[in-house]
Amino acid sequence: MTGLAAPSRDGRFGEFGGQYVPETLVPACQELERAFHEAWSDPAFRGELTRLQREYAGRPSILTECHNLGRRLGIRLILKREDLNHTGSHKINNVLGQALLARRMGKQRFIAETGAGQHGVASATAAALLGLTCKVYMGAVDVERQALNVFRMRLLGAEVEAAQSGSRTLKDAVNEAMRDWVASVEHSYYCIGSVMGPHPYPFMVRQFQSIIGDEAREQMRELTGRDPDVVTACVGGGSNAIGIFSGFVDTNARLVGVEPAGGAAVGRGVPGVVHGMKSFLLQDEEGQVQEAHSISAGLDYPGVGPEHSYLSSSGRAEYPSVTDAEVIEGFQLLSRTEGIIPALECAHVVAWIAREAPNMQGKTVLMNLSGRGDKDVAQMMNVLGPRLDAERH
Repeated sequence: MTGLAAPSRDGRFGEFGGQYVPETLVPACQELERAFHEAWSDPAFRGELTRLQREYAGRPSILTECHNLGRRLGIRLILKREDLNHTGSHKINNVLGQALLARRMGKQRFIAETGAGQHGVASATAAALLGLTCKVYMGAVDVERQALNVFRMRLLGAEVEAAQSGSRTLKDAVNEAMRDWVASVEHSYYCIGSVMGPHPYPFMVRQFQSIIGDEAREQMRELTGRDPDVVTACVGGGSNAIGIFSGFVDTNARLVGVEPAGGAAVGRGVPGVVHGMKSFLLQDEEGQVQEAHSISAGLDYPGVGPEHSYLSSSGRAEYPSVTDAEVIEGFQLLSRTEGIIPALECAHVVAWIAREAPNMQGKTVLMNLSGRGDKDVAQMMNVLGPRLDAERH
């Protein structure tokens, strides 16, 4: 199981984390913490989750070695294929666990927030499977750029509400979802999609995502006979990264979480409180939250999970950033060399690997490919279409 430590009794990883919520939500967080610990220690709950992960989500996800791109870059590049999970990303790992927990707690209404739509689709999917009603909050900007995922959620029976406040992106969707939870806590379960929010969410979501790292560690040793030199993943809230880091934090592997340049909470933020947690946060001199920007809706978030803040401050993990222009190149690079179209979130990692490759010659690099690029193709047609047309002529 995960090599990462449990948080303190008050839900902190070092100075980060905690439970900064309205008084009305304190009992709900306490109820959730008790319910999660009881469920996580219950063999029947764990057995049902394992069965669903295998028979419904399609786990274990495989490893794919990128012989073409690896040779081109002078490294051994191996992908953990979370993009092959049912619904197309790592999000289903967490959502199945939380949906089972909601049903166990007797909550019939499932609330979720989403950025790129992958968590929303996974939430709507699990709700349909387990007979829960589902409402998903999504920033109005993201509703437009991720119309395909909005349709998927509605097709699955979920109600999708566009957040019109602020930057109308992921941060604002979280705000609306938390307001809903405050007003409906007795019969609603809020399914947070990343390792963020008030305790116990960062710990709970990490435990559900640790299956990525558990599998990858065993698979890498079987494939290569050793642990990788570098383990890397994209970071917005950071659940896919913490999931794969959990399998290697107690090894000598270099842990690298890649942020968007316009939303580099670890790289450019300072400690602050947002969405019920203390973590690195983009804010101005007056302490006002600054807007994040990324070409990828899933990384358009001004904060980061508190455990990532702890891993950075302790020196165990590093968090470089890449620009949108580099991401576009990374998106095309993996597509053309390996026949795998990555989610724009994952294209951040491809971009960093390509940039850092001269310093990693001969190294084995394990990348978490946390989502597939189907959802981003329409957006990228507008960006890359003219370039591809020019190549044709």
